[in-house]
Amino acid sequence: MNTSDLLRYGTATLAEAWPATRLINAPLRPLAPGMALAGPALTVRCLPGDNLALHLAIAAATPADVLVVDYGGSLDSGPFGEIMALACQMRGITGIIIDGAVRDSAQIAALGFAAFARGLNIRGTVKHDRGQIGGSVTIGGVTIAAGDIVLADADAVVTLEREDLPAALAASEARTARETQMMQRLRQGETTLDILGLRQESDR
Repeated sequence: MNTSDLLRYGTATLAEAWPATRLINAPLRPLAPGMALAGPALTVRCLPGDNLALHLAIAAATPADVLVVDYGGSLDSGPFGEIMALACQMRGITGIIIDGAVRDSAQIAALGFAAFARGLNIRGTVKHDRGQIGGSVTIGGVTIAAGDIVLADADAVVTLEREDLPAALAASEARTARETQMMQRLRQGETTLDILGLRQESDR
């Protein structure tokens, strides 16, 4: 079972279908419309102003990994840009979620590399601190461990434990089937009040 199957459902469906899904409560937005990613987290803790840990993580990553980077929420510098995005693609890395800023946003989007960030800053960084790779990071009130599954799209960034993936996918499939049937009934002229059995409630 592939983590990319989550992309068929999206964050909203997954969160509704699987209550154990954790919503990362931080303003992390895609760099361009249509960006989405799903995969196992390779967690990285970076000292703000220093991106050596990111270079080390890219070299250590395996295909399909998502870099999940605790940059302390700092917007004072952009530790990730076009060169690093290309390096990620060459390693088969799926994308990056960073609680911080990036640079070269148009170029990263042109590469088709999925990137979710708190903001943008063209100011560069030094390369001294090795940070931490593969430990736990906390972003937006959610603790993410290496190997946890992350899903990000235009609506949200969410995570779930890896062992929950099969059940979460099955629940998402079932919810999608119910919603497809509901939309068919709407197109046939029914109302949401009728479909959801809310007619009596609305008459009270």
